[in-house]
Amino acid sequence: MTAREIFTGGVAVITGAGAGIGAGLARHASQLGMTVVIADVDVDAATRLRDELVADGRAAYAYGCDVRDPDEVVELAERTHRDVGNVRLLVNNAGVEQFGYLWDTPVANWNRVVDVNVNGVFHGVRAFLPRMLATPEQSWVWNLSSIGGVAAVPLQAPYIMSKHAVLALTECLRLEVELAGHDDHVHVQAVLPGAVVSNIFESAGGVSDGDVAAAESQRTAMLDIKAEAMDPIAAAEVVFEQAAQGRFYLLTQPDYVGSAMTERATVLATQRPPELRTKQRFEPAEH
Repeated sequence: MTAREIFTGGVAVITGAGAGIGAGLARHASQLGMTVVIADVDVDAATRLRDELVADGRAAYAYGCDVRDPDEVVELAERTHRDVGNVRLLVNNAGVEQFGYLWDTPVANWNRVVDVNVNGVFHGVRAFLPRMLATPEQSWVWNLSSIGGVAAVPLQAPYIMSKHAVLALTECLRLEVELAGHDDHVHVQAVLPGAVVSNIFESAGGVSDGDVAAAESQRTAMLDIKAEAMDPIAAAEVVFEQAAQGRFYLLTQPDYVGSAMTERATVLATQRPPELRTKQRFEPAEH
């Protein structure tokens, strides 16, 4: 079956949907005929996207939500089910970046990455999944990891750690849904994008003490890749089609991200320590 055949008519809730791949997923879901709930801490961005979709005759809602706050995510779930309907697709996408040596990273910046990238996914699963399990309707949960979830990269340790955590969480969640006997109608999938056009690097945290230059140099290096980054709608189209095929790992750039996964598997299989490359190029998931 195609993505259009599977997802048309359902409700999609996407966190961090005001920009980047989240907005791309929202736009493509809308093109497929889904009713889209655009959730973002930036209410203005969410509202602008909603207005764009509604102006095209599509059904869309914009809700402010800080995924760091479990009560706000629960309210998002309750409001969605009350005002919009049962959720066919939940996309836990909200994410932030951080540059700099780990020992220079401010505690507040570390907590921000963990709270948004990891805890935000947990809060989303906890708020939405029980209702999805309780109905026999087919539904999907996508958690946004990254090519960074299968890589080791200096000067981005908090982000990389968070995306490894999301990937492990998603793999365990898939097993738990199967163990509980719900895998016939609830499909858990991990999204691993490569570089997708976004403003994540501009809004990324840095350091105020220590080696500030190293942190900003890494930010500059990441900004340089934006010229080659994938269009968010094109990335979303690939993800939806792979999901429709029943794949677990959904890769925006199958060859590039797939090669990173193969490299990771080789490193683990051979127990080779991480190697610092002269020109280490990393293209993470964008939000």
